[in-house]
Amino acid sequence: MRTTAETQTAETAGAGAQRQGSTGETRTAGVTGEAPVRFDTKIAVLLRDDLETWQRLNVTAFLVSGLGTAAPEVIGEPYEDADATPYLPMFRQPVLVFEGSKETLAAAHGRVLSRSLPRAVFTSDLFATGNDRDNRAAVRAVPGDQLDLVGIAVHGPRNAVDKVLKGARMHP
Repeated sequence: MRTTAETQTAETAGAGAQRQGSTGETRTAGVTGEAPVRFDTKIAVLLRDDLETWQRLNVTAFLVSGLGTAAPEVIGEPYEDADATPYLPMFRQPVLVFEGSKETLAAAHGRVLSRSLPRAVFTSDLFATGNDRDNRAAVRAVPGDQLDLVGIAVHGPRNAVDKVLKGARMHP
């Protein structure tokens, strides 16, 4: 995962020759000769600001696990080390993590629904369940506008995701 500075550098790459990549990213020639990548889309996680550290990690892991199934184009190629040991593919672009109040999450939830962007939700009820079946039942039992959200993940065009996250701040 990139630091905030690396992500901002990648997102705001300076002048240079640009070309459109086959997966929607824009490559801009960098000073070092390597081409920094500026993606047309954004993957973001918004966490409620009152979560314990273990909860933040758990919620983030669960939320992003769903995005690759809804948008397979966000998954890169498999990895391999110098010994030819294969590893699973990961996201092809950074995941930006934000935080906000309960009210910020509720507003973001409304905006992500109105824009019909791929999203995942994690509610406080899921901390008490131990499997996917019970997780789905816990979410299904509550009307959308009454969900006690502790996190959401979203993928979509950069500007649309930025609008969904209005009022949130980068996670420290």
